Amino acid sequence: MLTPEENDILTRVGSDKPMGQLMRQHWTPVCLIEEVLEKDGKPLLVEVLGERYVAFRDSDGKVGLLDELCPHRRASLVYGRNEECGLRCLYHGWKMDVDGNIVAMSSEPEGSPLMNKVTHRAYPTREWGGFVWAWLGEKEQVPAFDPPAFAPTEDTRVSILKIRVPANWAQIHEGQIDSAHSSSLHSSDMKPARVEGASADEKAWYRPSTDKAPRMQTETTSYGFHYAAIRKPIKNAQTHHYLRITEFVAPYYSLIPPNNNYKVASVIVPISDEETAFHFIAWGGPNVPSTEEWRRFNHSVPGEDVDHKWRSKRTLENDFLQDREAMKNGSFTGVPGIPNQDIIMWVSMGPIVDRTNDVLGASDLAIVEFRRLMVDAARQVADGGPAIGTKEPRVVQSRIASREGVYPKDVDWRTLVDTKEMLAAE
Repeated sequence: MLTPEENDILTRVGSDKPMGQLMRQHWTPVCLIEEVLEKDGKPLLVEVLGERYVAFRDSDGKVGLLDELCPHRRASLVYGRNEECGLRCLYHGWKMDVDGNIVAMSSEPEGSPLMNKVTHRAYPTREWGGFVWAWLGEKEQVPAFDPPAFAPTEDTRVSILKIRVPANWAQIHEGQIDSAHSSSLHSSDMKPARVEGASADEKAWYRPSTDKAPRMQTETTSYGFHYAAIRKPIKNAQTHHYLRITEFVAPYYSLIPPNNNYKVASVIVPISDEETAFHFIAWGGPNVPSTEEWRRFNHSVPGEDVDHKWRSKRTLENDFLQDREAMKNGSFTGVPGIPNQDIIMWVSMGPIVDRTNDVLGASDLAIVEFRRLMVDAARQVADGGPAIGTKEPRVVQSRIASREGVYPKDVDWRTLVDTKEMLAAE
């Protein structure tokens, strides 16, 4: 459990809060590329880390991210005209380019010196791995963009689902790094089978273990931590372990152990203290499903399962459309789709879970590590130190990888994810 002060440090992401300051020292995935795909298309409201921005793709195909409100009279630019390489405010016709330069002032006399005196706050962006990433920190301290582990190259195939969840970012991260819950909550979709390693088809995921009580071991890294969930395998249980090694890359994503067809990741970005953009990703591997296939497999299809703002149609108010008859007939949760099952748990905790009185057990070792790590990391930033994962020599994110498989008991899982070979050249 945490103290009230520690819980506040962990969960609050405003620009004046230690965790918010930590996050602003990293490139932040602010929206999906598909949301701003069209040149001169509809501007997009971007809500992230408790702030509001507007994103747009200009006539030349460049993506801009600006503060939402026009610098003139503070009207929203989300409703502006995206035309001729700039975003024009409807109120008085002031127009800004992707760099925040004011390129037109319809309401001012021709030749007005005001145009050369005013700029609008713009943020550096980078398109990569299905996301638009932005630097929301100090504009004088923009670091090089380090490709994430789930998109090591610009042409890496990724399929992403997105759901806007009314819950704090930290309880969602805790759910994603919690390997123990999958044997219960997702037991209808992650099935024990006599397979050599984790596998998947269009119906379910399969694992070579029936063990619901894994032993947990963790190891802190410079970028976060990794841990092993150690289970008894179905075959050769006397001589082997079934290992599932998860990577948490602070502050935004986790690498979940892969299956035989594709790798899995989750990207979790705070919208505010009480709402989060959750992304579940299939990538790499020989048979990555298409985006449409991935969203359908997970019952998160826009227009069917989520609305046009990515909010799930399963809510607390409608009991998440839980089907009790399906539960009687074999469904463990009565809700289809792995993310939807997780969301019930996250949302049912309340917008910000009270960690001062929860009871943790042996299977919660990764949860304990996450809380300790991130509270300490936020305090370090508050004291003027560097954010976790930014100190040199850094680990190259694209070299980080989760693992799973059946291994002899004398194999130390840490040797499978040794970070020494991941260090960036100084």
